[in-house]
Amino acid sequence: MSLMAGIFAGAAGTTALDIVTYLDMTVRGRPASVLPARAAGKLAERAGADLGSGEVAESRREGVGALLGYAVGLGVGGLYGLLAGDRNVPFPVAALGLSVAGMAAGDAPYTALRLTDPREWDAVSWASDIVPHLVYGLTTAVVYRRLTRP
Repeated sequence: MSLMAGIFAGAAGTTALDIVTYLDMTVRGRPASVLPARAAGKLAERAGADLGSGEVAESRREGVGALLGYAVGLGVGGLYGLLAGDRNVPFPVAALGLSVAGMAAGDAPYTALRLTDPREWDAVSWASDIVPHLVYGLTTAVVYRRLTRP
């Protein structure tokens, strides 16, 4: 039950993260990040997977990049479910831990693939990454608690 509750909570958190991200894009008029698609392309290349060429390849990179994001969100939620189980983790600890874990799991591959360097980010870039991940952590913690507590 804890694993499934974590996965469902992670799905809710991922949806909340996406909503905040799309709201930010709408308000600031900024484009979507290219990092997920670039990471998908590099990973496919390393795996020897042919994504095609031209627009087909670009569409596949974007699709795989988005799917990887969902895998991270659901995976972090599921891992939390396994680790937390029936323990009564204090809500602030759960929310902050999930926020940090989600951000680290999402950003570490981009850094490892040398697609970005967080040491070079400005304050706006940090905020546009931190805020959605805080929402992810809060939402995931709330949903997990509601699913596992009577």
